[in-house]
Amino acid sequence: GVSPVSPIHVYTPREVYGTVGSRVTLSCSFWSSEWISDDISITWHFQADGSRDAISIFHYAQGQPYIDDVGTFKERMEWAGNPRRRDGSIVIHSLEPGDNGTFTCDVKNPP
Repeated sequence: GVSPVSPIHVYTPREVYGTVGSRVTLSCSFWSSEWISDDISITWHFQADGSRDAISIFHYAQGQPYIDDVGTFKERMEWAGNPRRRDGSIVIHSLEPGDNGTFTCDVKNPP
């Protein structure tokens, strides 16, 4: 049979502003009527302005943060979240002009 699915509501600010050289926190909070499982995963994607493609820049799984080893963010990213507190936020340090774009937080909470 098909297992039931419950939605996860993910909340992020519509726009976040930062200054070149500074740091910015990309907030991602979520809500689910279900217990937050140990298998929860959080993935951040980035789509640069003018680009059609989004790339994965950060992943949290099995209780561990993983910064993707590609792109310009790999040396400048910090995990600031706590899934038990329904928080999947990250911090980007030393902002660069090329960081302008769309960031997406994707949360999965398997049963």
